[in-house]
Amino acid sequence: MDNADYLDITLRLANADLSTLDDLRAALHDEPWWADRVTPEDLRDLRGTRQRLRDALAAVVTGDAAAVMRETNGLLGAHPPRPRLSAGHEGNVELSTADRAGGPVSARLDWHVHVADVDAQPATEVAAAAAWGLAQGIVRHGLERWGRCADDTCAAFFLDTSTNRRKRFCSPRCANRTHVAAFRARRQAEPGGPVEPV
Repeated sequence: MDNADYLDITLRLANADLSTLDDLRAALHDEPWWADRVTPEDLRDLRGTRQRLRDALAAVVTGDAAAVMRETNGLLGAHPPRPRLSAGHEGNVELSTADRAGGPVSARLDWHVHVADVDAQPATEVAAAAAWGLAQGIVRHGLERWGRCADDTCAAFFLDTSTNRRKRFCSPRCANRTHVAAFRARRQAEPGGPVEPV
């Protein structure tokens, strides 16, 4: 993973509905190493982490630098990254120095870094990855590029990476829903406008 992946985990976890274990698995769908191993205990633990991420992101969106420092450092303190180099998972990796022909084996290995011990519960690594992603996102983008969806029925946070920095919605779906509702309201308000069926 790179820092952009950690930031993605931050936003996915903060915006996830964590009502059930399946909801958590859906939020972690891009990371089967976590999604396939989550337990009810992970769900319980990550609900608390989710709320702390949302508190930190709310501070980011409002530009409250003191709260951003307090909330983000609190997350990093509670879920410190403990980087570990890994070459693969599930026993499918032989860490010999050479293959049968005597050549290097590194081309067959899946080198990557975990932010917690690979044997730790998924919640441990997900929380550390989300805390690290938030901190790295703030370092890279400052406080000006973050937002909260303008759709009244959505509470999702997002990072605005658009060129003009005018993103208002977390997704095209929310933007379309809001624009269609506004269009219908304008049409309804017009004299002799269409009457919506009841």
